[in-house]
Amino acid sequence: MPLFSLSNAKNFMRYSIACSLSLTFLFIANSTTLQTPSPTTQCNKDPYKQLNLIHNPNGTITRPNKPKESPPAPDPTLPILVLSKDLIINQSKGTWARIYIPRKALYDSSKLPLVVFFHGGGFIFLSAASTIFHDFCFNLANDVVAVVASVEYRLAPEHRLPAAYDDAVEALHWIKTNQDDWLIKHVDFSHVFLMGSSAGGNIAYNAGLRVAAGDYQSPKIKGLILAQPFFGGTHRTGSEVRLANEPHLSLCNNDALWELSLPFGVGRDHEYCNPTVGNGAVRMEMIGRLGWRVLVTGCGGDPLVDRQIEVVRLMRRKGVRVVGKFTEGDYHGIQDSEPLKAKELYGVIKSFISALPTKDVMIYF
Repeated sequence: MPLFSLSNAKNFMRYSIACSLSLTFLFIANSTTLQTPSPTTQCNKDPYKQLNLIHNPNGTITRPNKPKESPPAPDPTLPILVLSKDLIINQSKGTWARIYIPRKALYDSSKLPLVVFFHGGGFIFLSAASTIFHDFCFNLANDVVAVVASVEYRLAPEHRLPAAYDDAVEALHWIKTNQDDWLIKHVDFSHVFLMGSSAGGNIAYNAGLRVAAGDYQSPKIKGLILAQPFFGGTHRTGSEVRLANEPHLSLCNNDALWELSLPFGVGRDHEYCNPTVGNGAVRMEMIGRLGWRVLVTGCGGDPLVDRQIEVVRLMRRKGVRVVGKFTEGDYHGIQDSEPLKAKELYGVIKSFISALPTKDVMIYF
């Protein structure tokens, strides 16, 4: 069956129009005019205390109340739909990848797309082994019918940016050269997508820019999937002001995460945080020239939504084939805690991956 048929094209156009309508709604409902008011809740001036981190005298960080983690399940005799296993990327850095493969793919000669996934957590928290991301990637592999490689990268503030970006591009090179049976036998390396949620979306974007610049060896990238990507800036957007005290990502926590993640001495208008400043637009043009497609998802209840919309609009102006999928309400990270919302996202991702347009088709939201 062809990857892109006329039927798929029509479906993708309908999908793109629906995205346009939902995005337009948010353009009207949420002004992207930059504003300056402060949050009504007083922030702790110590970012470690704000985020409930213990900064030990020896420089290490203690993260209390570590979330639950899940082990991989590589045994093919287990009665599960998706198998998983951990493979070391760089032992000296403590980086590794958890590979997920639909069980049925082991008995099928056809190869699957590869989704390289970077988890969220504000660059500071969580792991590829965290149960919320293990479950997400398990179901992503099953619903999208793809191989998923979830990357464990180094965390800030012990390893500030660009450490996570360095780990991401190293992981891509590792994937390209790895001799693991699951990857060699079951992955179509001409159809690789970089995906991340929240801070992971930021990592996927910045790793993609490095690959687009041609400085790194990697598999053939087809596109980026940015789920509620974690972008920021010095001036406040309308959604940041309106949702300053949103409990899932308050403005106080947002600022503290950036303070402990960015390189020492730089502010939130650094290119790692704000993709629209400096050479950001030029860097987006590289993505456009390569023909990559980009999916950006978000929701009206996320304080970051105005920035995400701004990025989509700038990408469109710079010739990137971008689809914006934004919904009303909800909150930052909703796909990590509500299975039905995650299920909806899997459907969007599957449509995006399978609807590969021809070279002459430019589809915008």
